[in-house]
Amino acid sequence: MNILKELDKRSNSQCELCAEKENLAAYPVPPTNGDNLDKTILICATCNSQIEDPALINPNHWRCLNDSMWSEVPAVQVMAWRMLTLLRAEGWPQDLLDMLYLDEETLTWAKATGIGNDDDNSLVHLDANGAVLTAGDTVVLIKDLNVKGANFTAKRGTAVRNISLVHDNADQIEGRVSGQHIVILTKYVKKNN
Repeated sequence: MNILKELDKRSNSQCELCAEKENLAAYPVPPTNGDNLDKTILICATCNSQIEDPALINPNHWRCLNDSMWSEVPAVQVMAWRMLTLLRAEGWPQDLLDMLYLDEETLTWAKATGIGNDDDNSLVHLDANGAVLTAGDTVVLIKDLNVKGANFTAKRGTAVRNISLVHDNADQIEGRVSGQHIVILTKYVKKNN
């Protein structure tokens, strides 16, 4: 039988991650490729685009994992674990990860792409839109910020180039504005592509 028909039957014709009923497609969970029903899930275009391009991730979309992480399908559990791990700096995903149990084989598969293999001390810095920030990125301020101790206001729209990440706080980055090295909260910046 066709794998798409089997997936459609298993998922009740809805995305196995967010329960959307439109624009569904088979998604082989990496590092798998090919037609293996046990290692493929049925997902919508929204989930697919955010999985394929982390810059498009909308953390609120993934609140659906609160339900789908309990699926009995290992491939769904793997994708839930990966997305929660990517979003753990948001706070609520870490709570779900703490509840999620994967057997050893499934956890090994979940970590096979490198997600979650870093130290738990490693933080993910996200901008106001949920885009992942990395050292060296350029960001734009989305709000006027009073800079304490420097007697000036960093204006909205100001580009901050070559940022550095605060290693122990996912909510802070560092950069130069008006010649001053300052700490900026990530919720007040957006990544400049």
